[in-house]
Amino acid sequence: MSLAGNGEQMARFLEDAHLLQQPEWAQFKSYFGWQGFTAQSQTAYAQVLFRSLPMGYSIAYLPKGPVGSDWGSVVDQIDLECRRRKAVFLQVEPDAYLPSDTDIYAQFGNGFRQLEETIQPRRTVLISLEAPEDELLAAMKQKTRYNIRLAAKKGVTVSPSADVSGFHKMMETTGSRDGFAIHSLDYYQKVYDLFAPSGKCILLAANLEDQPLAYLMLFLSGKRSWYFYGASDNRHRNLMPTYLLQWEAMRWAKAHGALEYDLWGIPDADEETLESQFSERSDGLWGVYRFKRGFGGQVVRSSPAFVKVYKPLLYKAYEKIRVGRMSD
Repeated sequence: MSLAGNGEQMARFLEDAHLLQQPEWAQFKSYFGWQGFTAQSQTAYAQVLFRSLPMGYSIAYLPKGPVGSDWGSVVDQIDLECRRRKAVFLQVEPDAYLPSDTDIYAQFGNGFRQLEETIQPRRTVLISLEAPEDELLAAMKQKTRYNIRLAAKKGVTVSPSADVSGFHKMMETTGSRDGFAIHSLDYYQKVYDLFAPSGKCILLAANLEDQPLAYLMLFLSGKRSWYFYGASDNRHRNLMPTYLLQWEAMRWAKAHGALEYDLWGIPDADEETLESQFSERSDGLWGVYRFKRGFGGQVVRSSPAFVKVYKPLLYKAYEKIRVGRMSD
């Protein structure tokens, strides 16, 4: 089905769709080896990403979709495209949280199996922005409120920035300090350049006078917002700039129509485990959970993935590589 003649319908689908289903995301990923494909019916829309492999094969990935009420109506279109591109497998990660009122598995029909391991983080913290600001602050941990006020009292201010290069340099500092990999400058620059002109992205900086202490890249689409990337310097960490920065990002999202703020990624453990271990662990996402938990919100867990395998032998080889990387 041609999307050109269904612009209004497509706009309705995308109004509150996840950021990873927005057309700009496929355009962004095209700079890094992925190709986008869209499938649409009267009741659903899906954006699939394909990555080429040697000998004409590919892998297919549908992140945070499909969108709409009848996902099965676009499955055949996606299936045909997967076969045309000699996809080894198609992995679907729905934009749904558990427990779900919908039987997600039934939406996809035959040929799919459930997969617990997902590419996107399965667990996150969602903060409703519908309440007044004083109530949002009241819902936070006392120490977080204190740190927000401390940063402001000590002269930290937050303002928009277009200095993606400075952000990347600080990301290098953060990654080295906290032990995680970061993307290239080109990666962050491309995503900023694609989303910022339409108001779907803002880079915020926490400054002491004219000196940046921390950065945050926030994304907005419809009534939803996402905190994807953040960086902080080693200097003046005692001034708690990241706390004020996060609060100002929430305020900005709320002022621009967002009703939900997604802190994007915490350890995939139940709340009892999270609360009993966060003060002792710093591996993986545990360090960021210690920070994120203070802002209130609700811990939620997303749907598992669903995978359809087209080339079983090649998929087995892929699984071995994936498991090997996870064990490194």
